[in-house]
Amino acid sequence: QVQVVESGGGLVQPGGSLRLSCVASGRAFSIALMGWYRQAPGKQRERVARISSGGDTNYADSVKGRFTISRDNDKKMVYLQMNSLKPEDTALYYCYFGVGPGYWGQGTQVTVSS
Repeated sequence: QVQVVESGGGLVQPGGSLRLSCVASGRAFSIALMGWYRQAPGKQRERVARISSGGDTNYADSVKGRFTISRDNDKKMVYLQMNSLKPEDTALYYCYFGVGPGYWGQGTQVTVSS
């Protein structure tokens, strides 16, 4: 059974940083497309960043230059380093494990507020 678990969320002041982590238990982690998505209250879920099995990355325009996605295939982990956080980054952040039908974690809350 595949499990996806996020961690690292919290409350941070504008301009601050957080690092989100995600561990996925699936066997095919090394070949899976991994991604981070977020959903703010009253808004649709949006893709924040994704990383291919080969390490190619793609970012939403709103986070380019501030967020960095990375992965460690040996540990079956994917990370999202978030710098220069803004109040509009406040959302529930989800990790996506792109193998088979695709799997989601339960999310980790990020709140950017002074």
